Amino acid sequence: MEEKGKVLRGLSHLQPSLDKLTLGVTRILEASPGVTEVVFVEKEPAERHAIVSWEQKNACVLPEDLKNFYLMTDGFHLTWSVNVDDNPMPLGSMTINSIAKLSRLGGSPAYSLPNAPTLADLEEADDEGGNEDDPPKPHLDSRSLIFELDPCGGNGKVCLVYKNTKPVVTPDSEIWFLDRALYWHFLTKTFTAYYRLLITHLGLPQWQYAYTSYGISPQAKQWFNMYKPITLNTKQLSEEADSFVNKLDPNKVFRSKNKTPVLKKKELPSQQLPPPQKGQTGGGPKNPSQAAGSSRRREAQS
Repeated sequence: MEEKGKVLRGLSHLQPSLDKLTLGVTRILEASPGVTEVVFVEKEPAERHAIVSWEQKNACVLPEDLKNFYLMTDGFHLTWSVNVDDNPMPLGSMTINSIAKLSRLGGSPAYSLPNAPTLADLEEADDEGGNEDDPPKPHLDSRSLIFELDPCGGNGKVCLVYKNTKPVVTPDSEIWFLDRALYWHFLTKTFTAYYRLLITHLGLPQWQYAYTSYGISPQAKQWFNMYKPITLNTKQLSEEADSFVNKLDPNKVFRSKNKTPVLKKKELPSQQLPPPQKGQTGGGPKNPSQAAGSSRRREAQS
């Protein structure tokens, strides 16, 4: 069942309202080289009773900034493509699930089989590792309440996490990234901060992996090099900015033998012979007969 919304491809006539929601990123994308088909799905605001119903069903209170976001638009979806051989190829995607799709993780089995393991069973058991400055990691069992904000195109999940659930769920929440190997990576403390990260990274593929210890893939780095985030948000990206693509020296790669300065040695002064002795016209006799004649003359004189 498709979500209620309206697909808008020509965005110029809606720019003032779009700028409030997208922070002007649509203008940046449309002005970028090779970018085509910037598509924004306009959504109606979520009804207040739908938010209250969600909170009652999940026994927790939405953060105030996320609640205000849903009261402005029931989710967010913006995509853009690039021209490859004159054909549009989907590249960037920015998604925030609607209130109806803000579903909980960790409770259902990972496979539809009898006695199948749940995500909590498959979760890493070791809490060690990661950045020491990061808060304690969430858990996919009853110790945490976790809801999917962004499916990340199958590359992981961005989650709204409540870590304090006993005796009751506290309103404090954080935004974490759960990668495909079920490892947790801290992103931000608030939804507003995460939303800014989403916008400034232009929805580039795998951008969430820039906040992991192993970083984004080499293929994604190529796209980062072409369409860099609006602001540099990680030390890793700034340190690896020069290593995104292979370095190429055209002077070495396209050098030919005809262009090689092979006449350098001829320009250098040749090694000179010692000056001739007095009475000699050159550096020695030119042939053996001359040498023999001079020897007989010396014997006759003696």
